[in-house]
Amino acid sequence: MADDSVVLAFRHWGPRFGVRGVDYGDVLRLAEAIGGWHEWLPRWSEVAAEHAQLAREWEAAGRLRSAGEAWNRAALGFHFARFLTTGDPEAYLATSACAVDALRRALALLDPAAERLEVPLAPARMAAVLRRPAGAARPPLVILIPGLDSTKEEFHLWENVFLARGLATLSLDGPGQGEGGYGGAPMRPDYEAAIGAVLDALAGRSDLDLGRVGLIGVSLGGYYAPRAAAFEPRVRAVVAVGGPFDLAECWDGLPELTRDKARFHLGAADTESARERLRAFTLREAAPRLRQPLLIVFGRRDRLFPVAQAELLAAAAPRAELVVYETGNHVCTNLYWRHTPMEADWLTAQLA
Repeated sequence: MADDSVVLAFRHWGPRFGVRGVDYGDVLRLAEAIGGWHEWLPRWSEVAAEHAQLAREWEAAGRLRSAGEAWNRAALGFHFARFLTTGDPEAYLATSACAVDALRRALALLDPAAERLEVPLAPARMAAVLRRPAGAARPPLVILIPGLDSTKEEFHLWENVFLARGLATLSLDGPGQGEGGYGGAPMRPDYEAAIGAVLDALAGRSDLDLGRVGLIGVSLGGYYAPRAAAFEPRVRAVVAVGGPFDLAECWDGLPELTRDKARFHLGAADTESARERLRAFTLREAAPRLRQPLLIVFGRRDRLFPVAQAELLAAAAPRAELVVYETGNHVCTNLYWRHTPMEADWLTAQLA
């Protein structure tokens, strides 16, 4: 029988695995195979390696589309192997490197025009994937912002939703996120530094319309996106999906796995020091100065952040619109088909 952490992980994040592109059959066999949390990373890595081997075989046979899709499944497998497993930093970094490499191989076959960007931001650098819609000379840009445990390797199918509507996408590993956490770079509350550095790096490009930039963030990214927009006037519109208004207020209600992840990316030695550092992750001062239109999407059955957090943001931001799904879980991944097109259409209209 699986231990409590494994049961919680599949119960809480199961819909997320599916909507991001993990095969349902893989989710079922992993749920059956993993008994203890110590097995999480190796079991997911084994499944990811199977997809990587298939990708090599299909690529050698000239089945390039199939190979690219298999590489993306491998990237997702390696990503979810490491996403909450921070007890062994060496294994975390090694598995992260496998996820990054698999996504690179996937994009080379599925979207050869995709670009990898590296943007300096002391004390390290951030990494991002930039993709542009076919046939658009100067499309608007939507920056996709991960949360505490997500990274750009998780976002390929999500990017496609925006690309299909004529919007370019940039999936960002910011400070303390994926590759953005390498080199001792901790997560930080002033995410406008990350967005500003990215927009500076893109300045002067003729293949993007940087007068039409939107942000969308999920989970902790639902804090980062409105925070960044409040201090970055180059942003035109913002979507916050399942984010906190005040992260420290939510600390006691977070699963232990999530608190461990926060400690890891904060570089905090213990629970109390992590909680103290998180006091800066609040929108109380930033939200009233947010002048851009803001769409807030939340699930009433969110087990990480209470819906009152969304209501606080909606009350504080001058141009906020709040959509609450009564049966939605955290980030409403169980209603992905319902809210994701709505968010993409909203951003398309705002950036028109």
